[in-house]
Amino acid sequence: MNSILAIIISAVLSLGITAILGFGVIPWLRKLKFGQTILEEGPKWHKNKQGTPTMGGVMFIIGIFVSAALVLLINTLTGNKMGLTGDMNTKLWAGIIMALMFGLVGFADDYIKVVKKRNLGLSIIQKTVLQLVICGGYLASLYLAMGKDPYMFIPFVGNVGLGVWFWILGVCVIYGAINAVNFTDGIDGLCSSVTATAAACFVAIAVIHKFFGVGIVAAALLGGCIGFFLWNKHPAKVFMGDTGSMFLGGMVVAIAYALDCPIILLLIGFIYVIEALSDVIQIGYFKITKGKRIFKMAPIHHHFEMSGWSEKKIDAVFCTVNLIAGIIGVAVMYLGGFNS
Repeated sequence: MNSILAIIISAVLSLGITAILGFGVIPWLRKLKFGQTILEEGPKWHKNKQGTPTMGGVMFIIGIFVSAALVLLINTLTGNKMGLTGDMNTKLWAGIIMALMFGLVGFADDYIKVVKKRNLGLSIIQKTVLQLVICGGYLASLYLAMGKDPYMFIPFVGNVGLGVWFWILGVCVIYGAINAVNFTDGIDGLCSSVTATAAACFVAIAVIHKFFGVGIVAAALLGGCIGFFLWNKHPAKVFMGDTGSMFLGGMVVAIAYALDCPIILLLIGFIYVIEALSDVIQIGYFKITKGKRIFKMAPIHHHFEMSGWSEKKIDAVFCTVNLIAGIIGVAVMYLGGFNS
């Protein structure tokens, strides 16, 4: 199969599977009464979202995994390795497994919230421990794949040996990214649309540098996010829940690591970074000043909501900003000597 055609098929198949699943999954979630509980501290107008089916992330998890696995399998059987040589193949598949594991943690969190009627789901300690265990397992697989000589590509510098920093930086990047993506899932369509722009940039990097196997997975992520957005755009008919947001966080991390450049997430996932920083700044400033706030509400998308922006406007502006930063990221990878 032609490499570019394989990437296109992966995106279209993922989009189609995800979108079609909505016709069955959403009524099923509604029948099970898996509805979203809106917390009191959120914007008051979010109360009308109460009861909207959640845990809909299973739709794109299935769509992304099935399409990526199927297209990669077909190409493998036909002798086209799609640039997946050496340790990159291990990195990519280990990353997909990691994303699925994070999705399971999110599912447990959602299940406790919805079925057990505990609004906060897993405790912070429980969630953190599970996330760190998954981080450790994934990093161990990368360590072995790299021949116990871990490195990272830094644009304009080249491959840099990390030593013990491989573990320290890795935990920070993965744990931070998972939770940053989770922060972005706060209004209709935001997380799915922002992740779609990140996925599109990953596809561009993969195609430019002929890493078509990575491109297939990134394209599946792109298609799944678009397919879900059709159901999740304002007014949302379904929410992804932590099931979906944690899986998406795992996927963007997996693709960045498959490209040996996890720090590129600072640009390709620029909105994730801003969302996480706004929350950290808000909490820190609140504690230091004993009650004062910088933002009307954090994460920052809620600040703009409370400033009068519509959810559609926030989606459009945030996606545009992330796409611009992502295009800069693509340029940095190209001009910075990646795969040179």
